[in-house]
Amino acid sequence: MFISNAYAADAATSAQQGGTMELIFMLVIFGLIFYFMIFRPQSKRVKEHKSLMSSLSKGDEVLTSGGILGKIAKISDENDYVLLSLNDTTQITIKKDYIAAVLPKGSIQSL
Repeated sequence: MFISNAYAADAATSAQQGGTMELIFMLVIFGLIFYFMIFRPQSKRVKEHKSLMSSLSKGDEVLTSGGILGKIAKISDENDYVLLSLNDTTQITIKKDYIAAVLPKGSIQSL
């Protein structure tokens, strides 16, 4: 009411320009946080899992993502399935992607 129109318009224009720069700065900061805290660790985990899948061989003792321990009896490369031997008589077929870890030799016998 006591401020002239010229001063009010000038203040609004400068606030709007500063807001644009702050918005760009905040978007860059959020992009960096997303990259370093979410995208980069996830891509590292995917790369480690792919190397684990390529290093599987017959006779390896593995742990599945469902918690099943078994020994690899057969690997089917064309359709990415693995035949797991749980004991002498029981065998199951699972997809390679569900193998979470390769265990040291003899770990199933120690249980």
